[in-house]
Amino acid sequence: MPFPDHSPQDAQEPDLLSDLLPGMAAPPQARTPKQPRPAGPQAETMPDSTSSPRCFVRVQLEGSAAIELDYSIPSDFPGEVSVGSRVQVPLQKQRVPAVVMAILDSSPHAARLRPVHALIGARPMFTPSLVKLAHWISDYYATGVQGVLRTMLPQQVRDKPGTFIMDSHFEVVKTPDLETIEKLRKRAPMQARLLEKIISMGGNAALSDLRRDLPRAAQIVPPLIEAGWLTRASVRVERDPFENEQFLPTQSLTLTEEQETCMAVIGTGLDAPETAKPILLHGVTGSGKTEVYLQSIARVLEGGKTALVLVPEISLTPQTIERFKARFSERKDRIAILHSHLSDGERHDEWFKIHEGRADIVIGARSAIFAPLEKLGIIIVDEEHEPSYKQEENPRYHARDLAVVRGKLEGCVVVLGSATPSLESFENTLTGKYAIVRMLRRTDGKSLPLIRVVDLRLERRSGTGVAAKDAGILSMRLRTAITSRLEKREQTILFLNRRGFNTSLTCTACGEAVVCHECSVPMTLHKKDNRLVCHICGAQRVPPKKCPACNDPSIKFAGFGTERAEALVRDVFPTARIARVDTDTMQRKNQLRDTLRDFRAQKLDILIGTQMIAKGLDFPNVTLVGVLNADLALNLPDFRAAERTFQLLVQVAGRSGRGEIKGEVFIQTFTPHSPAIQFARHNDYDGYAAQEIEHRQAFQYPPFTHVVLITCRGAHQTRAEFALQTLARRLKQDLPPGTIMGEPMPSPLEKAHGQFRFQLLLRSAKIRPLSRHIFKTARQTEMPQGVTLVWDVDPMHLG
Repeated sequence: MPFPDHSPQDAQEPDLLSDLLPGMAAPPQARTPKQPRPAGPQAETMPDSTSSPRCFVRVQLEGSAAIELDYSIPSDFPGEVSVGSRVQVPLQKQRVPAVVMAILDSSPHAARLRPVHALIGARPMFTPSLVKLAHWISDYYATGVQGVLRTMLPQQVRDKPGTFIMDSHFEVVKTPDLETIEKLRKRAPMQARLLEKIISMGGNAALSDLRRDLPRAAQIVPPLIEAGWLTRASVRVERDPFENEQFLPTQSLTLTEEQETCMAVIGTGLDAPETAKPILLHGVTGSGKTEVYLQSIARVLEGGKTALVLVPEISLTPQTIERFKARFSERKDRIAILHSHLSDGERHDEWFKIHEGRADIVIGARSAIFAPLEKLGIIIVDEEHEPSYKQEENPRYHARDLAVVRGKLEGCVVVLGSATPSLESFENTLTGKYAIVRMLRRTDGKSLPLIRVVDLRLERRSGTGVAAKDAGILSMRLRTAITSRLEKREQTILFLNRRGFNTSLTCTACGEAVVCHECSVPMTLHKKDNRLVCHICGAQRVPPKKCPACNDPSIKFAGFGTERAEALVRDVFPTARIARVDTDTMQRKNQLRDTLRDFRAQKLDILIGTQMIAKGLDFPNVTLVGVLNADLALNLPDFRAAERTFQLLVQVAGRSGRGEIKGEVFIQTFTPHSPAIQFARHNDYDGYAAQEIEHRQAFQYPPFTHVVLITCRGAHQTRAEFALQTLARRLKQDLPPGTIMGEPMPSPLEKAHGQFRFQLLLRSAKIRPLSRHIFKTARQTEMPQGVTLVWDVDPMHLG
């Protein structure tokens, strides 16, 4: 079965939109399962193999191996089997789940094929486009298709499909008069009360609602049903994560000239989606990208199609949902949500809402790209530059790239929005693979915030900080600005992308640092629990009183995280209402949503947080943003370090001045002359992109090549290193032309979770020959016991 082959549209693949390439590797040759001989009276009774089958199917087993097998569909098989259906098939003496990958008219092994045992679910779990997408992912990322299919289907749906909560629903079929009610009240007062309760609720009610006032409702109802007053029906109870939320309807806003231009370009794509290029929407923070999304989706819905919206952070989901449910209030029940913070039941029910066609709009994080929507009209990827769209576990897909591929498969428009587009997407616009539209002014004539850079070197020398030991946390200029905002009753956001109180513990006598025994990183002090915590593996220990190496008491904490920043701000501004947003504080369900709502309602004055608050959020009363340390990501051993710093600074600065009052931003740094910081200061995306692209091209890094990162890890250091060296030698044989291959070396994070890590970096302008070569060589290379081999195509991190 041929499958279309679209390269992800990320400027790294020259022919990416020009062809539906025929070069994808065909599925593995299907094998015919052996027919086991029945063993006694307990053996499975097989249908007559001589009966004429309706057709044949090729299925992918849902096990750990990428095995495709052929089976027959008997002529009397109940249910309709199609591509994407989940079925139960016999395999030796077991029955195992599988996914139908192809319908076959004939098979050379027809006489020996065993029949499919049963159909799982009345409808296919995967649309034909999703099956094609699974093959594309398998080929591009060099991974087994069975793992891709498992990732596409939420575990709650895969393991327990159709496990809905059911409730009894009662309806009044004849309304009694007052005389009848009085007679019933004298004879059976509880029955009369229940009947009156249902009538007061509009003539119908659910048992769960009745039990709130009448705990014994289930025992009271049967006589009323027998007497003909009520009827009972079993109904499905939706576990809606926003069941108790109220959304005030909003109307479409008048568009600016730039927004009108964007809508015109998107509208042209909607008129001819089969030939439309992906659209990169480059809009500065506060330029009204969300309004463009909303009005584009409204047009799609008018045409009877559906929409998929991806957001990078769970923290953005509540605000996005609120906007969408308010705008589409007449169909708010047809908006589905998919992200990891839902309960198992909520995720199960939301997925089936989509699967059954009861959702027109799906909003979610990266895994929502696999939502089984049909009749897709538009896919929107908000903040398309975000690295969180990249899956860090197998299969290591990038949701932005899959959005482009799925858009091509579905024949729908794809919009990638960002104030700081990834260089891959931006380069695609320069080469004509993407269309680009820009919105460079904020709505309603609001100006971008004034950005000031604070040189912490001078701050420390002058000693003008809050205190000598805290000069690197809160500069005098930032402290003065916060005081001014508190006096004016305006709000402040302080950003620091590091958790904890102190980030290291070092002996001043011998220089020994307290590091995690399982990882090669210093442990971070969390003062609230008085524990040293490893942010890699989660290991904890009590802070030592003396140096573990030399027993000297001269042990000193250094560095700071959000916990220490919060403590300092509370000490300096004792009357301010302050909240901290990071993974340490936002652990209760809906706690993040409630905190952000309190901040929007101006119940808080200062919000301190990590990247959870750095992008996408809109708070009109925020007029000051402080970046406490802009250097954290700047010096990482990663070619994207400067790009991420630039993007993060521009994004967090964009939270300021979104209302009527002009905003101000303070960036505290020890490297004020860094190009990333200076370009961010002037909000000059084009200037930064031009410089960075020139550097990338000179050294042959993305977007001009693809990168594959191969990692060997194991508890035995020498064994893991030797395994990677052996693999590297074998990879050099028949290495695809044009491939740049580095040398095996320790990873920047040399040890994690008790395993030593070694890595090998490869670059190539063409990814498929390289990924297939790696896949083939890895399968032919046996890893030593205890050594794990992984490879990541287009990785977002090199550590």
